Amino acid sequence: MFKPMIEFCASNMHHGTDEIMDRMEQDDSFEVIEYGCLGNCGECYLKPFALVDGTIVAADSVTELYDRIIAAIKQQEADKDALDKLIDDL
Repeated sequence: MFKPMIEFCASNMHHGTDEIMDRMEQDDSFEVIEYGCLGNCGECYLKPFALVDGTIVAADSVTELYDRIIAAIKQQEADKDALDKLIDDL
């Protein structure tokens, strides 16, 4: 089963990303990790963000960020399914 990794930066929590992290930690379908720093200081300073399987997902609000994280996960699942189908057809 596909279990996406969602990474949060502790330095970004002032935007309220801790609420999303706490919410996602309660759901076993996500792998949630918090780091002291993810090395994206410019992004971190400007807006709420997280890494979804290594890809930056950012938004202007925490609510929007949650929605974008879920959308990114769904897109990654669709991309994986399409790739699997392509490989199976070979």
